Amino acid sequence: MKIDPNSSEDLSVQIAEAIRAAIVNGDLRVDQRLPTEAELGEQFDVSRSTVREALKRLAAQSLIRTQRGASGGAFVNRLSFEDAQGQMITTSTLLLSMNAVDFETACEARYALERACAPLAAFRRSADHLATMRAEIHRQTQPGLSDEAFCASDVAFHRTLVDAAGNPVLSYQLAGAVEAMQPLMNMITFTARSRERIVALHTRIADALEARDGAAVERGLAELAGYTTELGKSVAAARAARRTTP
Repeated sequence: MKIDPNSSEDLSVQIAEAIRAAIVNGDLRVDQRLPTEAELGEQFDVSRSTVREALKRLAAQSLIRTQRGASGGAFVNRLSFEDAQGQMITTSTLLLSMNAVDFETACEARYALERACAPLAAFRRSADHLATMRAEIHRQTQPGLSDEAFCASDVAFHRTLVDAAGNPVLSYQLAGAVEAMQPLMNMITFTARSRERIVALHTRIADALEARDGAAVERGLAELAGYTTELGKSVAAARAARRTTP
């Protein structure tokens, strides 16, 4: 593991990246104890405070864990897809909030990925998945439900559909799409959308899932994607018109 002391990049960042690379390459294995802070400081020729900052970065990424006591120290963590989902959601949220991705592109990607789950979800869905989706549909029909609560229910509905596919890699990849992109889409379109239409589409999707009809699930998602894209365009056009009105 090496760093470049002449680089403009922060030394703690370089150390964290060097250790991360060693974990990814298999040079450091799951549950293996890392050298002590003093040993790492000597190895990289930096202060212990710099090493400590690097280890904090790795812990924040769930790549290592620390234990106290005589047998304690920093150990390579056994990272799961569930642990990594939070990072995916945070990264996607940042990209969207910084306008790195426009609404239409985000919508296209989000529904394309979710449609990929449809055949698997139709085949593997459980009674619990269906019950959760039906409960969210019922919640969405309640009078007086706030926009925030409706949006949260919308996310929960689609999160369940993705999880019904029973594939942790897909669930991980879609964590950012559903839990970052979906709230953004809701925030942009909630003033213009018809709750009734969304509930009807959700019901169609749930019915198709219950019938194990993956093609029908895909068609429902495609229609929902088209409706969401139309809403985004109409909202953007209305905002543009307001800006040009004297």
